[in-house]
Amino acid sequence: MSVSAEPTSVDPRRNGSVPADTGAARTDTLRPHAEHAFADELTALAAQDDRPRPARWRLSPWAVATYLLGGTLPDGTVITPKYVGPRRVVEVAVTTLATDRALLLLGVPGTAKTWVSEHLAAAVSGDSTLLVQGTAGTPEEAIRYGWNYARLLAHGPSRDALVPSPVMRAMAEGRTARVEELTRIPADVQDSLITILSEKTLPIPELGQEVQAVRGFNLIATANDRDRGVNELSSALRRRFNTVVLPLPETPEAEVDIVTRRVEQIGRSLDLPAVPDGVDEIRRVVTVFRELRDGVTADGRTKLKSPSGTLSTAEAISVVTGGLALAAHFGDGVLRAGDVAAGVLGAVVRDPAADRVVWQEYLETVVRERDGWSDFYRACREAGV
Repeated sequence: MSVSAEPTSVDPRRNGSVPADTGAARTDTLRPHAEHAFADELTALAAQDDRPRPARWRLSPWAVATYLLGGTLPDGTVITPKYVGPRRVVEVAVTTLATDRALLLLGVPGTAKTWVSEHLAAAVSGDSTLLVQGTAGTPEEAIRYGWNYARLLAHGPSRDALVPSPVMRAMAEGRTARVEELTRIPADVQDSLITILSEKTLPIPELGQEVQAVRGFNLIATANDRDRGVNELSSALRRRFNTVVLPLPETPEAEVDIVTRRVEQIGRSLDLPAVPDGVDEIRRVVTVFRELRDGVTADGRTKLKSPSGTLSTAEAISVVTGGLALAAHFGDGVLRAGDVAAGVLGAVVRDPAADRVVWQEYLETVVRERDGWSDFYRACREAGV
């Protein structure tokens, strides 16, 4: 798996700064796009990147991988890791984008698919905003094009009346488009991508024209097959993608590191207390999530029932962030068991009937008997079983 890690020496997400070429000096941006938040790192990489770059790429494949995985440049510039996970996963993803095949990032919810797709687009094209958000109601126009109906009625079909989709814009400009939650989009709408990905062209039959993709165009899609409301990809569409599976963190230490880094970044933007004071609680949340997710305690001695939720790393980040907010506004600023207990309960008990039984059993047979966890046990009981 993984998620991000992004403390930087000058963190644009802390002060809301935006590169000068955006034309705006925003100071209130809650979450700048990746290309803005890490503009200094991208600039430093571009300045020292002397390797071959594919057409219209801002960085070479090597530099893109370095941007995601982190490292230290020859001049001493530290590139913070955006993804904590297998290096080969990132290398295959980047290499795919350098070919004529689209990239499908596949994984269970919470494995940083969206995060990785955003940073890949930012590093490759300098623009992560050419985005189609997949939902059950996503229309074909969101992938192909729509119309300005006032102009359409007044003057008939014309290029001026046409409203290009993010995918059409990416094709025309040689950039990277993103389609999030592809499997949530209805199957017939999904298949509108087939011609785009195989022929690299988008017909406009109303005008007797087409848009042909220029060099540099590619598409990143994310998908999972665990949530409700998932629409399977057709075999024809799946063949147009190179699929890269983003795994869950291999070890507890890796997951703790991911959660800590990400919560630090979010906490700075929200002026929350420093994470180091609460690392023990982060480790405890991660342990609970991993044990219930795996269906066995960390020592392998006790089999457990798993709840209906995914208990992903992303959910652990949310629980810890919420706990830090409680500690900041209603506590002494130090993350404690009582600050995360309600969040853990809410993450585990999604189905009030079945999951509550799972949680009660885990609480009484594992948490209650574990050395050093009495405060967490009491806090969970007070939060409600």
